[in-house]
Amino acid sequence: MIRKVTLSLVFIYSTFTSFETSAQTIDSTGQLDGRTNTINTAVPFLRITPDARSGAMGDVGVAIAPDASSIYWNLSKLPFAQAKSSLAVTYTPWLKELVNDVFLATVSGYTKLDEYQAISASLRYFSLGTINFRDVTNQDLGDFHPREFAFDAGYSRKLSEHFSVGLTGRYIYSNLAGGQSNGSVTIKPGKAFAADISAFYTKDFEKDDGTVNKLNFGVNISNIGTKISYTSSAQKDFIPTNLALGGAYTLSLDEANQLTFALDINKLLVPTSTRGDSTYKDKSVLQGIFSSFGDAPGGLKEELQELMYSVGMEYWYNQQFAVRAGYFNENKNKGNRKYFTAGIGIKYDIFGLNFSYLVPSGSGIQRNPLSNTLRFTLTFDLGARDDESRTGW
Repeated sequence: MIRKVTLSLVFIYSTFTSFETSAQTIDSTGQLDGRTNTINTAVPFLRITPDARSGAMGDVGVAIAPDASSIYWNLSKLPFAQAKSSLAVTYTPWLKELVNDVFLATVSGYTKLDEYQAISASLRYFSLGTINFRDVTNQDLGDFHPREFAFDAGYSRKLSEHFSVGLTGRYIYSNLAGGQSNGSVTIKPGKAFAADISAFYTKDFEKDDGTVNKLNFGVNISNIGTKISYTSSAQKDFIPTNLALGGAYTLSLDEANQLTFALDINKLLVPTSTRGDSTYKDKSVLQGIFSSFGDAPGGLKEELQELMYSVGMEYWYNQQFAVRAGYFNENKNKGNRKYFTAGIGIKYDIFGLNFSYLVPSGSGIQRNPLSNTLRFTLTFDLGARDDESRTGW
């Protein structure tokens, strides 16, 4: 059976692998030949930034002030949140330079049970537009709308005045072909279960004028879970297990002005493949996680290339108006995503609106599928606020 697939399905996955088609190989001297060797996983939508605040800060989020989207970045931040409860709704048109029917919609929120613990939940829904199925004689079999979603629920708790931990459970559903078959092979929806483990450290530094500077550190190992498959006979694929380390420092310039600088470093904990070799898929999930630190064909040099860096800045005026900017960098041999981001945030009473905009950098930006990516997030803070700290919302 021949599937005529629209650009929406083709480019969404190329975005998370590479903008080139060649595979990296090793020459006779054992050195890399300089071509790409991206790490491939299923359900790459799990790595799309789901909120406009972090989307405007170069995709940092592990250690910045907690908010309603923290379940994606670092659930353990939530016991330190200012608002007792908060809700966020985000809409992101995806690959809008290529197609007009791909989007990510996210709803997330949390509530603090008391001073020491919080619970959170989220739903991410990813629509991949429309595909058209045709048989071997090119007869139209109808259109299908592939979609994926992830439902999360988590619990976090303070263990001390400065330290907290969190645990998130996740159900993943991916339906890309709607039961179509090719002979004896039927394509079915893929399903998986995963968990996140996170930790957070924060410390305040009170100044003589009564304002407070804040230092945060965070770590999150996300998507530790089962493999996924779309047929009964095919090898199962890894989901994007990821290690994220982050730090953030908030400087209170005075009572009305705060400035935050943040850095995140990410690494996929998934085996690196070599050209023409699919045996890495036979590894167990735990084998894949531990081997990911030393299995790159190019040795330590290539392992370091697998690190992704995000830097971001956030300025707040009177906790009512925010300006944000950032930069994301991925090595050219591992996907070559490089882009600047910017955005603003406005808050009035319990309501907030965040907006972010993405501008690719580097070579080939004229045809970059990520060009002009927009995100819009509405937030609603519910319940009393803790005004002891005024760094973020």
